[in-house]
Amino acid sequence: MRFSVVELGLLALALVVAALAVRGWAGSWSGGGRHVVVSASWALTPGVLNPAVTQATIGSTICRHGWTRTIRPPVDYTNALKQRQLRRDRLRGPPSAFQEDHLISLELGGSPLDPRNLWPEPYPRALIVDQLEIDLNRRVCAGSLTLAEAQRRESGLKHRDG
Repeated sequence: MRFSVVELGLLALALVVAALAVRGWAGSWSGGGRHVVVSASWALTPGVLNPAVTQATIGSTICRHGWTRTIRPPVDYTNALKQRQLRRDRLRGPPSAFQEDHLISLELGGSPLDPRNLWPEPYPRALIVDQLEIDLNRRVCAGSLTLAEAQRRESGLKHRDG
């Protein structure tokens, strides 16, 4: 199979973008064209758990299909919180460049409404982390990872790498 120069160039570009995303450099563009990675602050966003979710209750909570829809906060709440946090943290760019993310995801038993569990995570990093959260949830529900270990891993990732 032969590739044209354009096809090879596009493939190379795709590989570079993928490598940057995997290395955690995916973030939002800020003023001046700088690429920004935003890690969660231990002081402002330590992560807060939902007391209804424990290892003993995962079968009726996080492992039940559709359960997170029953506890997800309203968009007007998360949008208002995101605006306040963007100003507080002096993050530049449009609000649409950020996802108001749960530090401990709803899929892993995070508090839905507590501001100490919510922070503005830049796109496209937020989309990558969403997939990691789904994988951790699958592993907890399959019994190959404890809820506490999954929560610890998720917190460490977001505090360390954004």
